[in-house]
Amino acid sequence: MSGPDGPRANIEIKARLRDVDAAARTAQELGARGMGADRQVDTYFRVPTGRMKLRESLFTGEQLILYLRPDEPGPKRADYEVIPVPKGGRAKELLTALFGVEVVVEKVRRLHVVGDTRIHLDTVAGLGDFLELEAVYLHGDPTAERAARLDVDRLVNVFGVRPADLVSHSYRELKMGTFPFPPI
Repeated sequence: MSGPDGPRANIEIKARLRDVDAAARTAQELGARGMGADRQVDTYFRVPTGRMKLRESLFTGEQLILYLRPDEPGPKRADYEVIPVPKGGRAKELLTALFGVEVVVEKVRRLHVVGDTRIHLDTVAGLGDFLELEAVYLHGDPTAERAARLDVDRLVNVFGVRPADLVSHSYRELKMGTFPFPPI
């Protein structure tokens, strides 16, 4: 997403979550601002590289989200762009005709923010509960990228994420069943 200073990137992790309420308490203890619970429907389209999804959200309306991110279990960089889409338009219909739908992921996301890091406590239909950490920074700034990595590493420890809990792929692959993920 482009911010006022230029394009953004983030350092992120995804992990299986054993107790979403305990994670919410941890976020509160950190002093994170609770932003509420958002219901999101992500429609993933078939693209040759990266990922492209249309998100329908109670908080933000409709957005086209394009991103590149390696599939590895630990903290990783994601380069992304978020493009607002007019509500009630034909974007979903046209994208479906152009690319085809790969999978639809429905979730309730409890969002918390601490500093420049978003804490997502996701309950994904058919998959269970997950923790996502996304530390946002200005793309191309190596100092900011290092700081984002340190923040994610710190929060991984605070939330008690074990290496076995880490998930390398997106909800897209998990929902499609093309990548197994660790049981709780």
